[in-house]
Amino acid sequence: MFKPIRKKINEIDRSAVETLLQSNRRGIIVMNGNDGYPYAIPINYYYDRKAQKIYFHGAKAGHKVDVLKTSDKICFTVYGNEIIDDAEPWAPYVQSAVVFGRCHLIEGGPESIGRLKEFAMKYYPDESLADEQIARAGRATQMFEITIEYMSGKQVQEK
Repeated sequence: MFKPIRKKINEIDRSAVETLLQSNRRGIIVMNGNDGYPYAIPINYYYDRKAQKIYFHGAKAGHKVDVLKTSDKICFTVYGNEIIDDAEPWAPYVQSAVVFGRCHLIEGGPESIGRLKEFAMKYYPDESLADEQIARAGRATQMFEITIEYMSGKQVQEK
């Protein structure tokens, strides 16, 4: 169902894909939008390697929520880990990961708050600041969970 990477020489292994997902802070989620138009937006996210899931947060209402209620299929992409080769500093190597899966809203309650805390710990410098932010805005925040169906990654030189 999912096409493998065409140029196998550029493919990175699953461990490298997972490392890229864990180390990056932002990615682009693409959903099936209105009238057949794709809807792509940048998001902050948290990758749970053990559970093989991606979590992000947003408002409890809006275009993203409406679109996901209509179709839960998504594509999520991150890129980074730029490597500069001294021989060609103008043409860096860059890695990218592409994830296909299904996204659903996590209902409010202990699981949602727990996931929000895991997410916050990726972005806030200490736990007390994360707890303070969750206490202040947690009730207005919706957590989303992406169940990964397929992931791949590659490294290419930009020249």
